[in-house]
Amino acid sequence: MTPEEFPAFVAASKAGYAHDIEVHGGQTREAALAKAEADFPAVLPQGLDTPGHAISIVEADGTAVGRLWLGERELGGRRSLYIYDISIDPERQGRGYGRAVMRLAEEEARSRGIGRIELNVFGGNEVARNLYRSLGYTETSLQMAKDLG
Repeated sequence: MTPEEFPAFVAASKAGYAHDIEVHGGQTREAALAKAEADFPAVLPQGLDTPGHAISIVEADGTAVGRLWLGERELGGRRSLYIYDISIDPERQGRGYGRAVMRLAEEEARSRGIGRIELNVFGGNEVARNLYRSLGYTETSLQMAKDLG
């Protein structure tokens, strides 16, 4: 990703993240937007130059079809490559691009000497959950909620 592409990526990624927090995370729109605004500078303090992070435009035959944001993390004494954002344009979904990008992420982890990939997927995203399961990913935690009238 170029510095010129970065502002549009941030805007789109924040909007998608806030939407998922609101719709699938049960937060108000205002709280979801505030969380998205707070999380980005905390996770990506130096923008494209944040150490351990790589943000890419996904291309197929020279045409942009999505985006991928990877970052190294350490939790509980275990190092992993975390997928912060993976997105394939809606009109291009169902063509194998998501699967190909996930395999590229796995190759990137291996090239960095990292033996684990982690990600978050919201409960309402069954297409993504099915893709990840088909690639051998397992659910490591699951939150549930019920709104009472």
